[in-house]
Amino acid sequence: MTSSEPTPIGTDAAPQRPVLLVIGDSLSYYGPKGGLPADHPQIWPNLVAAELGWDVELVARIGWTTRDAWWAMTQDPRVWAAIPHAGAVVLAVGGMDTLPSPLPTALREGLRYIRPPALRRAARNAYGWLQPRLSPLGRPVALPPRVSVEYLETIRDALAYMRPDLPVIGTMPSVHRSEQYRSVHAGRLPAARAITRWAAEKSVPLVDLAEAVRENVFSDDANPDGIHWGWEGHRRVAAAVGDAVRIVHRDAEVPVEGLR
Repeated sequence: MTSSEPTPIGTDAAPQRPVLLVIGDSLSYYGPKGGLPADHPQIWPNLVAAELGWDVELVARIGWTTRDAWWAMTQDPRVWAAIPHAGAVVLAVGGMDTLPSPLPTALREGLRYIRPPALRRAARNAYGWLQPRLSPLGRPVALPPRVSVEYLETIRDALAYMRPDLPVIGTMPSVHRSEQYRSVHAGRLPAARAITRWAAEKSVPLVDLAEAVRENVFSDDANPDGIHWGWEGHRRVAAAVGDAVRIVHRDAEVPVEGLR
């Protein structure tokens, strides 16, 4: 029988492996030299899945905030397909929410729609010139902590409605040293406090990305943009997320020897 032929009725099919559903931003798939395909073996979602013996569904995009994660929940059919088979969901968003955004987010997102192309390039150059010069103000941030937590809770509540048994794991914002933001990150601490309160109230395990990647971000091994991590950062995040998944999911397998 070829692989294209249907399995006869009554034949025992191999059980489907749990899916690690990751809804994230570019920290989920950028390495030391830039963005990578979702199946790249060295990015942290795939390291975690390999360690647990699970499959992975990575739904992420550069610049995504918690608001974008909620939109993915409501609009992306990959998320809908993954939820019934998920062993755990990792909400790897929130870091972008904390970055200085003195110019409206809607302005940045709308640059791509400006026509004609010459005007679009001029507007993009102007935005790129203003952003680092206004970032030392530190405010406003892309999303206030209160709003970030509202979106996280909306996502958690929706998942609990569909799958009451499905573990949800949150993340604390990472750190950065980006010249694009003049290394300003005044919004991180208020966001971390708000997320911690929410997680404690809703019994959501948290992975502290800053704790995992701080050393790597401030080393020469990280991405030169000052935001994205090197491979050691991905390995440390994978170890932390894997530990969290094993705690909340009784069926997670023992780590593969030597993976860490």
